[in-house]
Amino acid sequence: MKATPTPAFNDVVHSPVRLRICGILRHVSELEFSVVRDILELNDANLSKNLKILTEAEYVVVRKESSPRRTDARRLTWVALTDQGRNALEGHLAALNHIADGSPVD
Repeated sequence: MKATPTPAFNDVVHSPVRLRICGILRHVSELEFSVVRDILELNDANLSKNLKILTEAEYVVVRKESSPRRTDARRLTWVALTDQGRNALEGHLAALNHIADGSPVD
């Protein structure tokens, strides 16, 4: 059984772009950078900037790997929520639910 997260508003996750990134990573093990970019309709620079903030907070991990389909040196970039990031997101969503329900959140 999944534990109920403690409501905790999180300034890092709260940014609309970062909340959307975490939201699409919430139920998957990882997604490729271009998939995240295309789903959220962001440009590479905006996505990279926000992933850097999430990575520095240890909420997201980014890994690079060669693509067997490519003939050049470019690599694929994969993005995943860490356990810490998943906990921060779940706590933030719980806090937003409290706010929406009219309950105060510390």
